[in-house]
This record gives sequence, structure tokens and C-alpha cells, in this order.
Amino acid sequence: MMAGNETQLILIVEDNDDDFFATMRAFKKANLANPVRRCTNGDQALDYLLRRGEFSAADAAPRPGIVLLDLNLPGTDGRSVLHAIKKTPDLQKIPVIVLTTSNAEQDIEQCYAAGANSYVQKPVDFEGFIRAISRLSEFWLGISILPKGGI
Repeated sequence: MMAGNETQLILIVEDNDDDFFATMRAFKKANLANPVRRCTNGDQALDYLLRRGEFSAADAAPRPGIVLLDLNLPGTDGRSVLHAIKKTPDLQKIPVIVLTTSNAEQDIEQCYAAGANSYVQKPVDFEGFIRAISRLSEFWLGISILPKGGI
């Protein structure tokens, strides 16, 4: 890893277990050893990021270096989570990668307008998904220099 991002926490906001476990397999295949936290819905993600409720203690919610965000979540959807991240001064520098099944032009436009750093459509087949996660990992965790997360 060239950019020194191997200790940066990755927050994955994903309700689908299959997609989450496929992402973890792709990380393993790409030899990523970053710590990972998972939130399964938008409300939990906002609680984590804003350190509310079960995440109110700072050590319960270390700042992520990057967020992988699904759009179609139960409760508060990914669009609202993205807006909250990019409108909160303590969070807005965290890169947010939208990783979703949607290729709707409206979603793409809205996410970039809201401050998404990247928008990636999830490939339908497993091998394509592995390749996509591997490329994302290589760029965001291997090449890019991320802001320091910290707690």
C-alpha cells in the first residue's frame, strides 16, 4: 500500500449480507487489512457517524477514513446519509463512495451534487463485483491520500 492508508477504518453502510460478505471477500483477495465497521441501515450509520445512542462514546465510533455507502437502505436511505455527512463540518472531508445497484441518471446527478466522491454501480455477477471492489480499494486505499480519520 503506497499511500499509508492501511490503518484507516472503512465504514461500510450496507443492508444486504451477500453484498457485505462479497465486499469483505474482495478486500481479502486484494490483501486489505484495514479495520472495517458495518452499519446495516441509514439510521445506524448516522448514529455511528454523529456519535449518538449506542455510539455516543468516542471509542465506540472511531472516525472512518472512507465510507462505502449503499443508496437503498431501510429507514433513512443512503441519499440522506450522504447529505448529512457532507453538511456536517466534522464529517464532510471523509470520502464517500456510493456503491449501489442504481444506474439512474437522477441518482448519479443527485449524489455528486450532494458531495459524493465516487459513484459505482454494483456489478450483477460476483466476479465483476470482486473486480470493482478491488479497483476501488486500489485507488482509494492504495493510491489516494486520505484525510486522517482519528477518533
